[in-house]
Amino acid sequence: MADAKVIRFDDDRSRGAGGKHAGRRRSRRDSDPAGAGDVHEIKPLPVQRSEPVPPPPSDAPEAEERGGWERRVAGGLAFLRRRLTGDYEIDEFGYDKELTDHVLMSLLRPVAEKYFRVEVKGVENIPAEGGALIVSNHSGTLPLDGLMMQVAVHDHHPAGRHLRLLAADLVFMLPVVNELARKAGHTLACAEDAQRLLESGELVGVMPEGFKGIGKPFSERYKLQRFGRGGFVSTALRAGTPIVPCSIVGAEEIYPMLGNAKTLARVLGFPYFPITPTFPWLGPLGAVPLPTKWTIQFGEPIPTDGYPPEAAEDPMLMFNLTDQVREQIQHTLYKLLVQRRSVFF
Repeated sequence: MADAKVIRFDDDRSRGAGGKHAGRRRSRRDSDPAGAGDVHEIKPLPVQRSEPVPPPPSDAPEAEERGGWERRVAGGLAFLRRRLTGDYEIDEFGYDKELTDHVLMSLLRPVAEKYFRVEVKGVENIPAEGGALIVSNHSGTLPLDGLMMQVAVHDHHPAGRHLRLLAADLVFMLPVVNELARKAGHTLACAEDAQRLLESGELVGVMPEGFKGIGKPFSERYKLQRFGRGGFVSTALRAGTPIVPCSIVGAEEIYPMLGNAKTLARVLGFPYFPITPTFPWLGPLGAVPLPTKWTIQFGEPIPTDGYPPEAAEDPMLMFNLTDQVREQIQHTLYKLLVQRRSVFF
């Protein structure tokens, strides 16, 4: 047992086996250089590229629309709550800004945009802030041109300014119309009210032709009537605010006035009683205006702040400025009429 020799089984077997298999592998490679006998090349599988899956259609527009409707409903409910609780303000003239923006403008806007399709030009001539006097021609049998001018200033001016119109006494003598006119910011056409508004930085609109403008026959359309004694110029001079001429085309044809029933007008206390192709023959339907195409153009402002305080009492200066404003409005009317291709389109 002491003389026994230990043979390392693992070393001999592993050496013998390794040499035998190695020789075999070498012989096969030598006989088959390409290695096609028992060596197989493993090729990678082709990578399948899947097209990107488009994201599901977004519902952002619908969500935005829902959000817009929700905001409008919430705003309407808040408006009603303030009206019921009396939590709103009016100025000394009775002007209700919130009611005008939310209700009156919402009613007048479709008439201006869809019915008369009012095109507004030169709105950049209206100052962005401070007082200014907008002087316009007057026509149409009924004073719809003043309301359309009010919508044009509010919706098209970058600052969204409000126009305070000077109206005749008759407007404030009619029931319902009186209250609506006050709420919309209109006031009596007198120098005192106009000057107070201008000095407080408001836009004031005046139509010096008055009833002579809206009550003239159709044959004299777009011919300016007399501008009174120039009281609006004197008011602008005292307040030191610019005068912005405004020309309106399209209002003359909404109620073509063919005649005037003067006797009936005196009985009713009206300055005139119009007879048109549709009124009074068609009754209430005849009061619907024709859908003419309108253009409102604001001209370059005429400054008045460079005159001395006593200039407001100078009749010659007032006459010259009044004539300048009138001629600018008339010239623009003729230019717009030449450019117009159709009364309705």
